[in-house]
Amino acid sequence: MTSAIELARSIDEAACLDIVAEMVRHKSYSETPGERQLAERMVEIMQGMGLEAWLQPVEGGDRLNAIGIWRGTGGGKSLLFNGHLDTNPVSEGWTVDPWGGLVDADFIYGIGVSNMKAGDAASLCAVKTLIDAGRRLKGDVILTYVVGELQGGVGTLEVIRSGIRADYFINSEPTDLQALTMHAAAFTFIIELEGITRHLSKREEAVDAIMAACELIPELNAMTFSDAPTEEHRSINRVHVGVMHGALGRDLHEWRPPQVADFVRLKGSGRYGPGQTEQNALADLRRVLDGFEARWPGLRARVIPEHLEGRPLMPAFEVAKDSPVVRAVNDAYQAVRGTPQPTGAITPPGYYGTDAGNLWVLGGMEGIVCGPGGRYNTMPDERVDVPDYLDMIRIYLLAMADICELEP
Repeated sequence: MTSAIELARSIDEAACLDIVAEMVRHKSYSETPGERQLAERMVEIMQGMGLEAWLQPVEGGDRLNAIGIWRGTGGGKSLLFNGHLDTNPVSEGWTVDPWGGLVDADFIYGIGVSNMKAGDAASLCAVKTLIDAGRRLKGDVILTYVVGELQGGVGTLEVIRSGIRADYFINSEPTDLQALTMHAAAFTFIIELEGITRHLSKREEAVDAIMAACELIPELNAMTFSDAPTEEHRSINRVHVGVMHGALGRDLHEWRPPQVADFVRLKGSGRYGPGQTEQNALADLRRVLDGFEARWPGLRARVIPEHLEGRPLMPAFEVAKDSPVVRAVNDAYQAVRGTPQPTGAITPPGYYGTDAGNLWVLGGMEGIVCGPGGRYNTMPDERVDVPDYLDMIRIYLLAMADICELEP
């Protein structure tokens, strides 16, 4: 009987590339009819493979997840794969058709192919390879292709609310095939700086809020947080200020440039690890501002958390490195690539927010984040290395055979 590694080596590479190329050709921008059309197509493909598959309404039925279950023969552990179908919009600077599904000798191109249609296609193709070979698993494989990850994970939250669970999960966000066992939670904040205005003729008497902000931003961007349980947790702490508005008065009047700016509004984002809290992160920001006010007499600063209505906060994620699902993916990687798999709170993926946090915290499941793509993510000519995509299919297949137990 063909072994699992022999099955992994025998994948139909051309057919697997055709599947991901077809997915790219669906213009599934987040919160547009295109994501619904791709979900419908994914259900059609899964039903054609013999899976139980259905469309799951999200947010009152305007959006749809695609759910599929490949039932096992019984007695094995279950494994859930999770990935989103919606994509960011296309930026400027592309040199290929973002929806063309172009595949050349080196790359698969297209908007969303890294984030994260290649990961979705990899789990689908791993199941298809086993089915086409006439093989069965003892445990169930559950495929959850969701929408709304870009809005805080609303699609995966619907999966969890519906009661879908498995013994273990693999989230296919792009990690360049590395095993991500910890990632951060995200929060956003606003900092307001209030100085003292004067005409430029008397600016020595002023407290220039723009000049203060220019000194403050590097200090904020260098922060980590005081409640990190370990140095590994601290390694995924980060603050970044991405927006700065400065002018005259709280209404930021721009028509009076001879006047020293007395008001600046900064908007930033922070990352903290499992076991850390937003409350402590904000307190650490406040301590930085207290010290800054002492160095800038007459300047007043305040920090305000920002929570957007209708957009859930994605929690942090963590799994023990000796978990069965981590071991299964590590062993599969070693078998496919002949080298140990990088594992841990690896950056830059460790700074991501992913649905793994929702599956772990709210779904109560143990899992790992491991997917193809990453190095060319969210950039013009977004792409995934062809060998990485094909190896991801092989690794997923071996992980399924291990966790769910391949029937002889």
